[in-house]
Amino acid sequence: MTLDAWISITIMIFCFSTLVLSRTSPDIIMSAGLTLLLVFGVLEPQEALAGFANEGMLTVAVLYIVVAGLTETGAVGWIVQSLLGRPRSMPQAQFRLMLPVSILSAFLNNTPVVAIFIPAVKDWAKSHRLSISKLLIPLSYASIAGGTCTLIGTSTNLVVNGMLQEQNINYGLSMFELLWVGVPIVIVVFSFLLLFSHWLLPERTPVLISSCKGVRQFTVEMKVDTNSPLDGKSIEAAGLRQLPGLFLIEIERAEQIIPAVSPQEIIHSNDRLTFAGIIDSVIDLQKIRGLTPATNQIFKLDSERKDRSFIEAVVSNSCPMIGKTIREGRFRSHYNAVIIAIARNGKQLKRKIGDITLRPGDTLLLESRASFMQQQHNSRDFFLISEIGNSHPLDHKRAPIALGIIFLMVLTVSFSWLSMLKASLLAAGLMIITRCIDGRTARLAPDWQILVVIATAFGIGAAVHKTGAATIIAETLTSLTYGDPWLTLAMVFLLTASFTAMATNNVAAVLMFPIALEAANTLQVSIMPFAITIMVAASASFSTPIGYQTNLMVFNAGGYRFKDFFKVGFPLTLLVGLVTLIVTPLIWKF
Repeated sequence: MTLDAWISITIMIFCFSTLVLSRTSPDIIMSAGLTLLLVFGVLEPQEALAGFANEGMLTVAVLYIVVAGLTETGAVGWIVQSLLGRPRSMPQAQFRLMLPVSILSAFLNNTPVVAIFIPAVKDWAKSHRLSISKLLIPLSYASIAGGTCTLIGTSTNLVVNGMLQEQNINYGLSMFELLWVGVPIVIVVFSFLLLFSHWLLPERTPVLISSCKGVRQFTVEMKVDTNSPLDGKSIEAAGLRQLPGLFLIEIERAEQIIPAVSPQEIIHSNDRLTFAGIIDSVIDLQKIRGLTPATNQIFKLDSERKDRSFIEAVVSNSCPMIGKTIREGRFRSHYNAVIIAIARNGKQLKRKIGDITLRPGDTLLLESRASFMQQQHNSRDFFLISEIGNSHPLDHKRAPIALGIIFLMVLTVSFSWLSMLKASLLAAGLMIITRCIDGRTARLAPDWQILVVIATAFGIGAAVHKTGAATIIAETLTSLTYGDPWLTLAMVFLLTASFTAMATNNVAAVLMFPIALEAANTLQVSIMPFAITIMVAASASFSTPIGYQTNLMVFNAGGYRFKDFFKVGFPLTLLVGLVTLIVTPLIWKF
């Protein structure tokens, strides 16, 4: 073995052991490893940085913009309402999530599927007080399992199938041939997660702010729109009882007041709902399709809702509005801002927003343009003016446009009219052109930490391949099988899964295919069971967050650590391997 091969192995071990044992950010660790490979001369700069131009990495970056378009238009909420529903337990929540994800991933690249579901699951978990850390790993794993069911389920399947056809055109797989092994794998993944995730996945539910003493309680009025999707639903079914720190005080319906609202109370169009709660939940109310602030003043502002922000402001002693009702003071005309909610010393204000008399110290939740901050920065009318981060009214009317763009992207990829990168670039461009998302939000959408990890992982994988370290290790291990086809097949799965955990699925598949081909020729058996095993093993990347793009995408979102993936993923990988080794030789004979 060459010196460069030893250096590559040492740096690879250093990176992965640091990821497991340290709390240092993964992008820092992986960047350090890549830097060392450059310093020691194992990689040339163009080789080390090739990952930053990798099509897969760029696709993930662009998809963040596409998903941001879904989020900004409220289309994510449609996904939650139509597919996820109201779970009664965590296993039921996991099943409701994994089933549609696995089906979609069989026909779509699992990366955009996971990208679309992450914000939806976040909102869903928050509204039903579910632990996000028990949902996002199952989300990623279900997408991986679903991808094993069809030829187009993952790029790895297509890569291996292409290499098969290079050997013999008759080796090519049909669209649904992989169902024989894919369906059992889906069943195993579902069963394992539903039975054991309670003990294996971390519990990291955010502490509810409403449980803290002294938190501000805002009073807010919302109106049910005409033809609202909430019309005819009960309060509970509409998800208005689950928002943390929020209480429905009363419903006003045709001048009739309904106090102490039952969860089974049916909502009607034009109902006025009065809530009291913490500011986070009040903001969430503004994002529910079919609900708008009860005041019609929001439609009189000189800007579109999507261009506005939510701003907190405390009324000062010198504010000219003190002693006047909001309506009398003509607040909107004076400040070009609309009061959405009011907090006053933790009291519930039972009057309509327009009839409330302002007092010094009242905390106002305003809807206005961002320029309000600059205009009132030095004003004596307010104290402590601050914009609420990542909060603004959603443009629900553009949600169908955003969903149509997603459908177009999926269609072009499914029929191979465009590559995944080209289709995602087109979708991102259409999101901006149709104003589903603005340029500023699009620039801020990508998660650069994840992208750096992906790019640097490609560089480290390239070093393992270039130096011949992977080939030497693989050949040594396969020599230990003593000519037994099944044992050799098991070794191929083990090696492929190991390389996938350390590098990427496509790199692992490309590395292992020629080795498996040589092994099949030596044993004088068919290459097919080995090829199928490589497809599954390269996709079955459950043990580490860096082995598969979807794992990386949920890594930060779920607040996971490296060991969380190993704890649940390692035994799952062994189970999937066992199923593969049993089923594959039965369907594709040696």
